[in-house]
Amino acid sequence: MGRFFSCRSVALLASSLLAFVRAANPQAPATASGYVFVDRNANGVRDAGERGLAGVRVSNQRDFAVTDRHGRWQLPVLDGAETTFFVVKPRGYTPPVTTHQLPQFSYTHKPAGSPGLKFPGLAPTGPLPASIDFPLHPQVEPNEFQAIFFGDTQPRDLTEVHYFKHDILDGLVGQKSARFGVTLGDIVFDDLSVMEPHNAAVALLGLPWWNVIGNHDVNNDAVRAGDFDDTYNRHYGPSYFSFDYGPVHFVALNNILWAPPETRTPTNSATWRSGIEPQQVAWLAEDLKRIPPRQLVLLMMHVPLNDMTNRAEIYRLIENRPYCLSIAGHTHWHEHRYLRSEDGWRGREPHHHIVNVTACGSWWTGQPDESGIPHATMSDGAPNGYTVVSFTDRKVRVDYQAARRPASYQMNVQAPETSAAGTVIPVYVNIFNGSVRSKVRLRFDGRGEWHEMEKVLEPDPAFVAAREREPKEPFAPYRRMPAPIKSPHLWKFLWPGTLAPGEHQLQVLGTDDNGREHPAVRLLTVR
Repeated sequence: MGRFFSCRSVALLASSLLAFVRAANPQAPATASGYVFVDRNANGVRDAGERGLAGVRVSNQRDFAVTDRHGRWQLPVLDGAETTFFVVKPRGYTPPVTTHQLPQFSYTHKPAGSPGLKFPGLAPTGPLPASIDFPLHPQVEPNEFQAIFFGDTQPRDLTEVHYFKHDILDGLVGQKSARFGVTLGDIVFDDLSVMEPHNAAVALLGLPWWNVIGNHDVNNDAVRAGDFDDTYNRHYGPSYFSFDYGPVHFVALNNILWAPPETRTPTNSATWRSGIEPQQVAWLAEDLKRIPPRQLVLLMMHVPLNDMTNRAEIYRLIENRPYCLSIAGHTHWHEHRYLRSEDGWRGREPHHHIVNVTACGSWWTGQPDESGIPHATMSDGAPNGYTVVSFTDRKVRVDYQAARRPASYQMNVQAPETSAAGTVIPVYVNIFNGSVRSKVRLRFDGRGEWHEMEKVLEPDPAFVAAREREPKEPFAPYRRMPAPIKSPHLWKFLWPGTLAPGEHQLQVLGTDDNGREHPAVRLLTVR
């Protein structure tokens, strides 16, 4: 009669064998394991009777494991040392959040902790835990939903945290449409101690808030790549990861590469370069292999995709996905880019890449308004703000929301206050959410045919004029606006001198990148 072994006995035997193998081969990588489970009492601990979740992905930022029918997973510790493990949030479940509404979906194994960094990193974790468990809670996730996206919130101190609160967050408190939010890097501006008050402010929205790492969110005093993101990691978790919400797969990428000191030069002394390390490229390839080709995928990053040094590697992974878009921050202007063959893109259709409006606008610069907040107009002539992204039936709609303005404020119509009779009237229209797909028309006084305006690549005249009105050295703490760029969403029309003397109404109809039509009016005088 055969001998019966209990499950516990088998597990103990396997553990003993693994210990024997490690003793015989000290170079063999350690293996981490644990459970993904439904945390019914929300205490963060797997208690008796709390079932494991099968078929959930867990990653060590290189490999993936899929939980078995008991919810158990197993992965190697990379290089036998520090590794971040995280659960890929599946549809219909959510990880717990901190008091600052930051998702808790990862564990970083760093036995010795961070070195002596200027800003605290990770405390020593010591030996690998016997079980690394990830609690999840059920939640309803509809097919159609909205999320809020901030580009570069970037406060450099508490004063700018207050700007951010009153310029952006005040108007979002109590909103009911969005299910979660994302900040697309440059969460703060080099002073990583500001992360704590910044996070506390965002938490007042009551939404789970995911974060992407930016070049101003890193430990600039790190002497090796493994410590470069430690303070970020302590607050937000892994610097690249993925999760599902509803029918959409979200991927956060870290395209801020640590630059070793020997690669820095007098003309480029930055501690980072824009790109993605080989391990992350391999991880992304593995992540996307598990996503159906017709599922909607949104890649989130800080530096725009086509500004990266090894962008072609990412292109090759997504070119055959008809429902893949990407979104970034970093530039401090808003733009819809459609990547084509001249950009190195080989896909059948252009790739839609969104460069998001920044919450801090032009780094919280410009003259203060009546509330003491800098107007922070971006160098493309558009106001600072954020986007509300709607996900519907594998389609994405990006709606621009200017700070402390009504949702209807979608353009700035510019024309001289007064023009002499018989002279040409130059008209400029800046459609903040416009693109090469937009159409802009104008007419006067509600009569006659509509005239189509020409899209031009010029500095926004209103931005140029505002900058010229500024003192060369604004009084502290205010700072001068940046130089203008050639705005990617500006239209122009030279109206012939046919208007009779008197007051006139200039009417404009413009479509944004979504094809939605927006009206605007400007009054002017002809003498």
